[in-house]
Amino acid sequence: RLPYRVYKKLAYPILFSAIGMLLLVHVPGISLTAGGATRWIKLGPVSFQPSEMARLSLVIFLAYSMAKKREAMGEFSIGVIPHVLLTLFLCALLMTQPDFGSSVLLVAVAGVMMFVGGARLSHLFLLGLCALPLAGVFIITAEYRLRRIMSFWNPWACEANEGYQVVHSLLAYGTGGLTGQGLGGSFQKLFYLPEPHTDFIFSVLGEELGLCGVLTVLAIYGVVVWRGLAIAKAAPDRFGAYLATGITAGVGLSACVNIAVTMGLLPTKGLSLPFLSYGGTGLLINLFAIGVLCNVAASGRRGIVIKDEPVTLRSVTAAEVK
Repeated sequence: RLPYRVYKKLAYPILFSAIGMLLLVHVPGISLTAGGATRWIKLGPVSFQPSEMARLSLVIFLAYSMAKKREAMGEFSIGVIPHVLLTLFLCALLMTQPDFGSSVLLVAVAGVMMFVGGARLSHLFLLGLCALPLAGVFIITAEYRLRRIMSFWNPWACEANEGYQVVHSLLAYGTGGLTGQGLGGSFQKLFYLPEPHTDFIFSVLGEELGLCGVLTVLAIYGVVVWRGLAIAKAAPDRFGAYLATGITAGVGLSACVNIAVTMGLLPTKGLSLPFLSYGGTGLLINLFAIGVLCNVAASGRRGIVIKDEPVTLRSVTAAEVK
C-alpha cells in the first residue's frame, strides 16, 4: 500500500541503517555466533540477520542513484565506480562475519542492476576479470573455503567430511524418484542431512515430492522472475524499473544458487532458499520486497508517469557484443 517512491527519499537512511546493523553484529552482548560465524543481532528473544537487510538497502540505493544519473551510467567514472565501491564496502562488512556467500550474491545483484541501468558490458566484464583474483585470495586464505572448493570436484572422495552434505543431498534426490516418498517421508532429514530446514531444504523437498515436486517449485520461481521482469519493463519511471529489477534479481539469484548447491552444481555455501528456508529475517525481508514489487506493478497498471518518461529494459548493442 505504501507508494514505492517513498523509498527513493529514504535511500540514504535505509543504507546507513543497514551499515549500522552490519557493524552491530560485532558488539559483545548483542551479537550471536553460530556455526563459526557471527551474523546475527540478538535482542532478548528476537534475533535478526543484517545481511538480508543489506541486500535490500543496496537495491534501493542503486535504483535511486542510477535513476538520478540516467544517461551518465555509460561513463565508467560515474555509472560504475561509485556503485562498485559501495558494493565492495558492504561486502567487506559481510566478510568480517564472515559471509562469503552473501557477498557474492550482493556483487551479482549489483552487476545485474548496473547492466540494466546502462553500464557498458565491457566495463562490467573488465571488473569481473579483476574480481576473480580477489575471490581466489579469499578462497585460498581460508582453509575451510579451499576444502569446500576441492570437495566440489568430487564430493564422494571426501564423503566423511567436506563432501558429506552434498553426498547426502544427492542421495535425497535419488531416493525421491519421480513422485517422492510423500510429505514427512524424508529419511535423510532425520538422521543424515545437515541443515535440512535451511540450506538444504530443497533436497528434502526432492526426497518427499520427487522430480514432480522439484519441477513444480522451479516453475513457481520461474513465474516470479518472469513477472518481476515484466513489472520492471512496465514501470512508470526509471527508479521503479531499477527497483523491480533488483528485487527480482535478488530472489531469482538466491534461489538459483541455493538449488545449484544442493545439486552439487556449485560449491557449498550457506544461502537460504527464498520463502522456503527456515528463518524469520529472510522471510520478512523477501515478503517486504515482494510487497514493494507489487506496488510498482500497481503503479504501472495505472499508467502513472513520474518525472521522466516510461522506460524499458535496455538491450545489448552489436558494438557492446564485439
